[in-house]
Amino acid sequence: MAANFLHGVETLEIENGPRAIRVVKSAVIGLIGTAPCGPVNDLTLCLSESAGAEFGPRLSNFSIPYALKAIYDHGAGTVFIINVLDPDKHRNEATGHSITFGVNNRASLPHAAIISAVVKADNVTHVVDTDYTINLVTGELIRMTTGSIPAKGTVMVDYTYADPSKVTPAEIIGAVNAAGNRTGLNALEDAYNRYGFFAKLIIAPGFSTLNSVSTELIAAADKYGAMALIDAPIGTTPNQAISGRGPMGTINFATSSDRAILCYPHLKVYDSATNSNFLEPMSQRQAGLMAAKDLERGYWWSPSNTEFKGIVGAERSLSARIDDPNSEVNLLNENGIVTVFNSFGTGLRSWGNRSAAWPSTTHMKNFISVRRVKDIIDESIRYSSLQFVDMPITQAVIDAIVESVNQFFRKLIGDGALLGGECWYDAERNPQTQLELGNVLFQYKMTPPPPMERITYESEITGEYLAALKGGN
Repeated sequence: MAANFLHGVETLEIENGPRAIRVVKSAVIGLIGTAPCGPVNDLTLCLSESAGAEFGPRLSNFSIPYALKAIYDHGAGTVFIINVLDPDKHRNEATGHSITFGVNNRASLPHAAIISAVVKADNVTHVVDTDYTINLVTGELIRMTTGSIPAKGTVMVDYTYADPSKVTPAEIIGAVNAAGNRTGLNALEDAYNRYGFFAKLIIAPGFSTLNSVSTELIAAADKYGAMALIDAPIGTTPNQAISGRGPMGTINFATSSDRAILCYPHLKVYDSATNSNFLEPMSQRQAGLMAAKDLERGYWWSPSNTEFKGIVGAERSLSARIDDPNSEVNLLNENGIVTVFNSFGTGLRSWGNRSAAWPSTTHMKNFISVRRVKDIIDESIRYSSLQFVDMPITQAVIDAIVESVNQFFRKLIGDGALLGGECWYDAERNPQTQLELGNVLFQYKMTPPPPMERITYESEITGEYLAALKGGN
């Protein structure tokens, strides 16, 4: 009852009952790497391949443009990009380099991502935009026919270029700098405050082969309820990949985290510029494939048995038979490694349902899809519960929270994301002493559908159908 006096009629608006729970985004990739241009150590949201153009073209040793191509080949991808290459820091000098312009008046420097250049001939310094132009991103020079450089002329170039080889694992991992800004992998912390969602698939192609980086990727995945996709080094054999799961291994696969997806081998991609194939980390294609499948089918679908797009082969030809437990792809899966299935007429497919938690953990959460379902549901419930925080502890509010979660579960069951789920308030688990402190405990349980990884048929030869034979008329 209001404290002020009123001789008349009023209406008081009340809010009881359940509230809708909004599902958080799952098809979001966090990409940490190097680019020839674009923002440096600034979390950048990229929603399309065209938007990713600000990080430059695909140039040798720059990981981000290649990763974006791999992701968008699959047709989907909300990507948080963190470019750690700082031209003011990661640079190199080249002096006295001789180049000759061709009949097309063009010549290229051995390096791209040029920061500055001085072009000379016969102790004369030529003037940019008068004698020549230069594409700083690609390192291509064009002779201007109205300038002082003769046709097919030779010049000497001193130049400074961005050098991705100078980026260290510590810079990929990042930190909080003196200005209070997060860098590298640590910049993913800013994602929710800036955009309202976190990355759910974290990759650092070309760097995740290092133990120092892969362990931090896993730690970040645990923090954000995500999955870290980790590559084996180029040249790893199937035996080395499997032995890498143990203490005697020599590669970065010695983890039992249910947040880690171990990717092997590298994939072959065709490069039209050089008319040749090159190897790229599997993690970036796997992330693109998973994001696309989330949007097409749902985050509760396993990424396994889904065809990769944009690749022409794998680093190694692995034996693959769906009915052979001793095939190489099956042995890799048996040890918690996601690989490539390539058999007659199948195309090249992602193959493997389990995280690095398998085989040390036999709980069903070792399935990648099950782990992700729980992550998405837990986070969705947490963030949608903000509207209840600081409300009075009343029976109506308790009932509203319980029904909100159960309503959410009913929707997920109808979608196929859950087989069942239930939320409840247990008075015995909420003693008076805790309620007096403002602490309320709710409990819920759920059953995500595990993938149908193994199908078994029992067959027998029987003579019983012989009795159905009939003589002719």
